[in-house]
Amino acid sequence: MKRLAFALTVACILAACSAAGFESLGNDDFERLVSSGDVQLVDVRTAEEFAAKPHIAGAVNIDVKADDFADLAQSLLDKDKRVAVYCRRGKRSKMAAARLAEFGYKVYELDTGIENWQKAGKPVE
Repeated sequence: MKRLAFALTVACILAACSAAGFESLGNDDFERLVSSGDVQLVDVRTAEEFAAKPHIAGAVNIDVKADDFADLAQSLLDKDKRVAVYCRRGKRSKMAAARLAEFGYKVYELDTGIENWQKAGKPVE
């Protein structure tokens, strides 16, 4: 019974992400995407978090909670290229992914954030 409940919960989360227009990825799939080189990598944490804490190499910082998020995203990002977003634990990246998808970007987000990414031994700088 617990397995069924877990499977239904996961299915609901995935359906919600699909309905929001973006795809959530685990660490390994996100790493493959970022390593492909054909993606725009965006850290959506605050500028202070980005400067003070590790981030994934090559990421640009666009704070999803900043008033100018939409303007910055649309001026810095190419709609013809995929966008990969992440935050600390996954909440803000989902918010950013949904907003970017509304703007017409093909978006992927790191489901559990950079904290879990680091715990998995993935590279940061």
